Amino acid sequence: MKVTQLLAENKETIISFEILPPTKGKSIESIYTHLNPLMEYNPAFINVTYHRAEQILKTRRDNSLEWVEIRKRPGTVGICAAIMNKYKVEAIPHLICGGFSKAETENALIDLDFLGIKNVLALRGDAAANEKFFTPHPQGHRYAEDLVRQIVALNNGQYMEEDIIDGAKTDFCIGVAGYPEKHMEAPNMDTDIYYLKRKIELGADYVTTQLFFNNTHYYNYIKRCNELGVTVPIIPGLKPLTNKKQLTTIPRIFNTEVPVEFCNEMMKAKTEEACEQVGTEWLLHQCRDLLKNKIPVLHFYTLGKPRVIYNVLKQLF
Repeated sequence: MKVTQLLAENKETIISFEILPPTKGKSIESIYTHLNPLMEYNPAFINVTYHRAEQILKTRRDNSLEWVEIRKRPGTVGICAAIMNKYKVEAIPHLICGGFSKAETENALIDLDFLGIKNVLALRGDAAANEKFFTPHPQGHRYAEDLVRQIVALNNGQYMEEDIIDGAKTDFCIGVAGYPEKHMEAPNMDTDIYYLKRKIELGADYVTTQLFFNNTHYYNYIKRCNELGVTVPIIPGLKPLTNKKQLTTIPRIFNTEVPVEFCNEMMKAKTEEACEQVGTEWLLHQCRDLLKNKIPVLHFYTLGKPRVIYNVLKQLF
């Protein structure tokens, strides 16, 4: 079922999760171990991130160096199929521009369509680890809106090969990313929302936000989006912050502020367990406020912290 249908048919707030594929060499059981406790709360869908290849320096036998391309977290398409088969829940793969050609993207979409996957999240993706700025694949897309165009084209039966006549039409529901505190590369919020609106006009159906720790940013973002003509569902992305190191790393990576009162409570904590409890309580506070304001979805970035998410959900429901 499409995300837009799930939102339309559910009167109560629904739950969803986002997970990482395991690093190469680990089995699908690591995903099941991660998800099994969380499935008690009947998520409506589960997002699975997609990861570009990275260039790393390796030493040859003659001690010279060479750049080698590796993909640390493969398996997004297979994981989505496994999740749908095991749990009977919708799986949503991320599709990214970085590191992928248009042809590779089209083939991935065809695979997803054959598997009966009806939703995708279209993202530009981050710069590679060895790049200061994002660089697209030479035969790929530079912007998420270009990726949206390709997905919409396939939904209309338009393939890259011009000799394909009357091609089968896919039927993907398309999600895109939104930034309640603006994308770090955007000069201002209105410009950021302008480009979001372009993705919606091209055919995107809903928005999932970057994580935030101050719900006011999310409410203001919805208000400003609506004022500028973006009226599709905007799903809040939520992540636990559970240690003191994250007080500096999370804002730098995700361009988000950590509220003063949250920082103060975290700095008072004397143990790792106490830090995790502070993060759990803050996420619980965020969720209760969102529920009070009748937000239709609570979307959790689990990312190695399923126990924290479980404990929050246990207290909410």
